[in-house]
Amino acid sequence: MATESIDYVSPETKTKIEDQILLRPGQHASGIIDWLTTIDHKKIGLMYGLAALFFLIVGGAQALLIRSQLWDHNMEVLTNRQYNQMFTMHGTTMVFLVIMPLSAAFFNFIMPLQIGARDVAFPRMNTLSLWCFMGGGIILNLSWFFTGGSPAIGWFGYAPLTDTRFAEVVGDMGPDFWIFSLQVLGIASLLASFNFITTIINMRAPGMTMMRLPVFTWMTLIVSFLLILALPAIAIALAELMFDRNYGTNFFDFLEGGKPHLWQHLFWIFGHPEVYILILPAMGIVSEVIPVFSRKPLFGYGLIVFSGAIIGFMGFAVWSHHMFTTGMGIVATSAFSILTMLIAIPTGVKIFNWIGTMWEGRIRFDTPMLFALGFITMFMIGGFTGIMHSSVPIDAQHQDTYFVVAHFHYVLIGGALFGLYSGFYYWLPKMSGRLLNDKLGKLVFSMMFIGFNLTFFPMHYLGMIGQPRRTHSYNEGHGFETWNQIATIGAFILGVGVLIGIYQFVSAFFNKKLKPAGKNPWDARTLEWTLSSPVKEYNFARTPIIKGKDQAWENKYGEREMHSEKEPLDDHGVHMPDRSWSPLITAVGIFVLALGLLFSRTVNELGELDRSYNMAIAGGGVFILGVIMWALEGPGGYHLFPKEEEE
Repeated sequence: MATESIDYVSPETKTKIEDQILLRPGQHASGIIDWLTTIDHKKIGLMYGLAALFFLIVGGAQALLIRSQLWDHNMEVLTNRQYNQMFTMHGTTMVFLVIMPLSAAFFNFIMPLQIGARDVAFPRMNTLSLWCFMGGGIILNLSWFFTGGSPAIGWFGYAPLTDTRFAEVVGDMGPDFWIFSLQVLGIASLLASFNFITTIINMRAPGMTMMRLPVFTWMTLIVSFLLILALPAIAIALAELMFDRNYGTNFFDFLEGGKPHLWQHLFWIFGHPEVYILILPAMGIVSEVIPVFSRKPLFGYGLIVFSGAIIGFMGFAVWSHHMFTTGMGIVATSAFSILTMLIAIPTGVKIFNWIGTMWEGRIRFDTPMLFALGFITMFMIGGFTGIMHSSVPIDAQHQDTYFVVAHFHYVLIGGALFGLYSGFYYWLPKMSGRLLNDKLGKLVFSMMFIGFNLTFFPMHYLGMIGQPRRTHSYNEGHGFETWNQIATIGAFILGVGVLIGIYQFVSAFFNKKLKPAGKNPWDARTLEWTLSSPVKEYNFARTPIIKGKDQAWENKYGEREMHSEKEPLDDHGVHMPDRSWSPLITAVGIFVLALGLLFSRTVNELGELDRSYNMAIAGGGVFILGVIMWALEGPGGYHLFPKEEEE
């Protein structure tokens, strides 16, 4: 019985809580039921992370197949179409099913702890977000098993590649799966974003002013606003593409008067803010890690917060630098060129502040710090090549070459993935209650750092000598072979390093030989490190009173009167919300509805196109049932009685 995991202050209290459990047996379910019905932000964060790590393996395997095909000229590991499918699925998977949900995993688990909250503002909505994400990932990968296989249109879905007139396979459903999966994933992101914004604004502990928020929480807030503002553009574009493909409209069909450039504008109005949606969480993680391992408070806290906001919202003003070669005209290209140069300034501010934090600090080169330093180094290289692309003539030379591939991988792997791995090594002791093997962590860093640079640095040279991107093969005599072989070897080294890291992360929850972490193994500074490891179900036994930005350091090193205030334990204990099936049922309804719309086209015995929406209607019915169940649940809940000394 789950009562064994609850701390009691007295036998009378124990009897009281056991009576409540008998009245509400579903609240302490175990096994799969526990995970399917949980609304605990920590478990939701763990499930986001586990799913994203699984998709990281899938996307990494696709990347290795791509690199194997490019080992030498005229290789036949993959056909032309298979290469395009791998290319599309790799990009879509890594952006939407790996980096974004890994960030969401940290947002869910860490952010409420950093602000002194017991959960997010809308726990059931949070669960619905998770299951919608799962549904979107499943829809995308179901495409392998239906007509035409997975999409072969690039992760950007440029028109007219998505037009049914130009499909390589009659009745190709791959792009339709791509459309609906991204729409469902967009629902997941919007639900989470509204939730995080409400939580940060309304549920901060007493004394936790906005300018005392940890930088990671600030980045959570900024990214949530970016998602809310950026996702409508891609939602509109995907809806128009769905109508073009299925209902005879002509938004992007140039043969019927449509505008392929309209897709590019709508996609990149979303796509460029998406770059910062992917990178700002890693910047927030690095801003938490560097002060701890430099033994200094963060240098220029206000500037880092402000520059993060500027980076995010300037991202909406530079989307057309992806379109310099489309013939927009001198005025437009000049404006976007200048804005692209300007966006480098707040990024540089952050880098100088991180360096200022480390300056004359007592630096400890533990694994989280190594990944943070790797992030800064690799992201700077990606940033330098990005500034190069702000120049229209240089961009025209680099357009559609491997130089661009090198640029954005230095930002999204050397940047985002290294930053997220830093977060794993930093916060997993808090999540699992066990310390990871630091020597193995340093091996993972070494393999990823070496493998990454071997893979992507040669691509700068390949791009400069003319190797085009998005092509499945190349002819002999261009001088591409040697550098591609180095890149492929590096990719396999990088892949092994990533895989060992994933093994280490997952095993932290099962390997009982690992040392217990204790509350604060890093002597870290923020509020989550004042709690037990792993964190109790209720987070905080008593609401903390915040007196500074670095509250854990205030508690340990500050004056006693600075941290003596605590709200008293209530007689009724800590209120916990009920578990719920309704978010899962609601998400299943959305999933079935999307599949029903996907399979609404059928061909009858006469070869004529018929439409049947029975499956979609059934999905809509399940969705409505879930919403009704949700509405009828009421406030509910139960109470836990933590020990006085828990804090």
